[in-house]
Amino acid sequence: METMSTTPGRGDPPSPEQVDAVMLAARVLAAVTARSVAQVQDRVSLAQLRVLVMIASRGPANVGSVARGLGVHPSNATRTCDRLVIAGFLARHDDPADRRNLILELTAAGQQLVEGVDTARREAVAAQLARLPARSRERLTRALLVFAGVDRTDGPDADRHDDPDEAWLLGWTTQRPVGHTAGRADPTATG
Repeated sequence: METMSTTPGRGDPPSPEQVDAVMLAARVLAAVTARSVAQVQDRVSLAQLRVLVMIASRGPANVGSVARGLGVHPSNATRTCDRLVIAGFLARHDDPADRRNLILELTAAGQQLVEGVDTARREAVAAQLARLPARSRERLTRALLVFAGVDRTDGPDADRHDDPDEAWLLGWTTQRPVGHTAGRADPTATG
């Protein structure tokens, strides 16, 4: 009698069909992202949008935090943030705890832009999900929560992915997904 492995990453390797299915779903989600970015590309670049979504997700930040979050040199983050301040999407002010530090936060216009992108993405995903029967949506939700959790719990870079608000990295959302608790996706949550 063969037993199934319950340890992540320890079961049989995925079939080509399974990999193809995930790649196809990724293309659908990438298309949703691309359409939402295209709606604002006349106002902000992709890098600028990432900064806005990150600050919307995590709250006010200094340029060093923005640079670390984006994985770029601080001078690149400074230029990106300067452009967002000039455009009216970010405000810059002294940190009351350390006057040598400048804090960046969204303006009303920046918040409105991020919310518009987020709303467009959520509506597009909801439209795709609405095509599925309710039971299929429930199974898909559980499977996606497990899939999203794999990156955080296994592999050599597991310690790099412990931030509960990583969705900003992909520019997906400023809201915590259903079942997302304590930095880990809960595969048993049904919403």
